[in-house]
Parts: sequence; structure tokens; C-alpha cells
Amino acid sequence: MGLLDGQVVFVTGAARGQGRAHAIASAKQGADVVLLDLVADIPTVNYPMPVEEDLAITVKEVEAAGGRALSFVGDVRSTETLDRVVKEAISEFGKIDSAIVNAGIWSHAPLWELTDEAWDQMIGINLTGAFKTVRAVARHMISRSSGSIVLISSVDGMEAGVDYVHYTASKHGVLGLMKNAALELAPHGVRCNALMPGATDTVILDNQDAYDMISGQPGGTRADLIVGAHHYNPLRGVDLLSPMQIADAAVFLNSPLAARITGVALPVDAGHMLVKGWVHEPAM
Repeated sequence: MGLLDGQVVFVTGAARGQGRAHAIASAKQGADVVLLDLVADIPTVNYPMPVEEDLAITVKEVEAAGGRALSFVGDVRSTETLDRVVKEAISEFGKIDSAIVNAGIWSHAPLWELTDEAWDQMIGINLTGAFKTVRAVARHMISRSSGSIVLISSVDGMEAGVDYVHYTASKHGVLGLMKNAALELAPHGVRCNALMPGATDTVILDNQDAYDMISGQPGGTRADLIVGAHHYNPLRGVDLLSPMQIADAAVFLNSPLAARITGVALPVDAGHMLVKGWVHEPAM
């Protein structure tokens, strides 16, 4: 038996990285999965965005894990898109039990150089998109007096980060959204929690722009990223977290094991929140 047997789980940002891991982990625990991703270029983001082939791979991996998958290409900034996806998912599967609000982007620039476009895109996808996703599934969950929502924030939802004020603001906002949603949805039997991942091995960090930022100079490498991650995490032997390690925590929060947990922001960060920053000695 799986922890999510019989559930239908809606995952945003599902084409790759953490989103794909959430979809696969949910399927392995018995769930059918609804997938949504934008699969389009975003000019201010300095890493390749997903393409439709990425979303198709997630579908195949969900099916290989034993789940049924229903996939959509769309933008979480669009109320119309989210309402359509929820309606079609309910038509296909009969319900949505859980949502993993994962869609997000990252970029960096000093506050005084940050463009309006970069700010608007970051807040629009990471925070406004999260709100619209919560709103879209909440109506259905309220009607069933049951449901679980997991929002993906970040350790940057609790601390500052140099040269990405827009990302930090968005992830702080996600925690505020989670707390208020948990409070308002609790009388309807719907739970809402958040995860705060630390440095995770996805394309958001595994790209030249991030290598250069972490190394502090042009020409950074993945080796610099790994060394930086050791400095980021006090837990012995941990550099970058696996996306599946984040997904396992979401499975727990969506499962009956967490039936009395709501309004919680759970770090999955190898102890990073104990020390903060990239400056302490690594625990190799």
C-alpha cells in the first residue's frame, strides 16, 4: 500500500526538476497526477526553460511509477488556465485531493539594477501564480470538506539573499500565503503547509550563471557549486539536495500521516537554517 493510494495530486511546474520529482514520488505512493507547466522562454531567467518534451518525459515516468497522468501546458499567472485545468482534471479523475504548488523561477541582479520586467515576472509566477493555484483548488476542496495543499517556498522565505531581492520577496510571500490559507481553509477541513528547500540539484542552480554567482567570478564551474553547497549545509556529507528528497517531504504532508498538520513551514535543508548563508566551514 502507498501513502497516497487513491489520491489525485495536482503539481505545477511539473516538467522537470522538483516538479517532476513531486509527480513521480506521488505516483510511487499510489496517486494519479495532474501536471501543469509553462514550457516557454522567460527572457529575464538565465537558464533554459522546460520544453514540451520535458513534460512528456514526466508523464512517462509517472506512468512507469504506476500512476495515471493528465498534462497541460499553461501559465500559473492565468486564472482562466488554472480554472480550466482544475475543471478538466475533475472531469477526468473525479476529484483533486492534493496540490503541490511548485511552479517557480529564479534569477539574480543587484537590487538597484533589477528591471521592472524581472520583478514582475518573479512575483507573478512565484507568488501571484501560487495564490491563483491555491484559489483554484480551494474551491473544489471546500466543496468536498477535504484536501491538502503544499506550497514550495525556500529557505529564502525566512532569510535574505544577496542579489535576488525579487526571489526572496516572492518566497517570503509564499509563507504568508500559506499561513493565511491554512487559517481560512481549516474550518473546511482543508490543510495547507509549505516546504522550504535548501540548495537543490536542479537547473535553477546547475547552470553557468549560478556557477559564476557562487564562485564570485566569471568562469565558475559545477565543482564551485558543490563546494559552495558544502559550505551551505552543516549536515555531514551533504552538498546539493536531491529533488526527490524534497518530494518525499511533500508526500508526507499530503498523506494521512500528516492529517493534523496545517500551517507549518517545514525546512528540508540539511540544517542550513541553523547557520544561514554560504560562509561557514563545510561539514565534508
